Amino acid sequence: MLTVIIGVVALAGGFAGGFLYRKKVSEKEISSAEEEGRRIVNEAIRNAESKKKEALLEAKEEILKSRTDYEKEEKSRRADLQRQENRLQQKEENLDRKLETIEKKEESLAQKHAAMEKEQEEIRTIKQSQTAMLEKISGFTADEAKEYLIQQVESEVTHETALKIKEVESRMKEECETRAREVVAQA
Repeated sequence: MLTVIIGVVALAGGFAGGFLYRKKVSEKEISSAEEEGRRIVNEAIRNAESKKKEALLEAKEEILKSRTDYEKEEKSRRADLQRQENRLQQKEENLDRKLETIEKKEESLAQKHAAMEKEQEEIRTIKQSQTAMLEKISGFTADEAKEYLIQQVESEVTHETALKIKEVESRMKEECETRAREVVAQA
C-alpha cells in the first residue's frame, strides 16, 4: 500500500511536475506566440504605415499631377481666350476704322452734293440774268427771239437752196451744151 501510495504520490508528483512543466512550456509557447503575435502586429502596423505613407505619397503625387495638368489646361484656355479677345478687338478696331472712312466719304459726298446744288443754282441765276440781258438788249422776249431765229434760218436755207438750184441748173446747161456740141461734131 505504501507502494501504491508512493506510486500515487509519485504519479501525482509526476503529474503535478508534468503539469507544471507543461504549464511552463505552454506559458513559454504562449509567451513566444504572444511575442510573435506582437511582432506580426507591429510588422503589420509598420507595413500598414509604410503602405499608408506610400499611398499618401502616391495620392499627393496624383494630386500634384492633376493640379499641374489642370493649371496647364487652364493656362491654355486663358491663352485661347486672350487670342480670341485680341482677334475680336482687332476686328472691332477694323470695323471702327471702316465706319470712320465711310462716314468721311458720306460727309465728303454731302459737301460735293451741296456744292453742286449751289453751282446749279448759280448757273440758273446766271442763265436767267443773261436771258434777261439779251431780251433787254435785243428788245425781244425769249419766244420772240426764237421766232426771229427760225425765220432767219428759213430765209438762209431758202437763199442757199436757190443758189444751189441755180448752180445745178448752170452745170446742167453747160453739160447739155457740151454734149450737144459733141453730138454735132460727130454728126
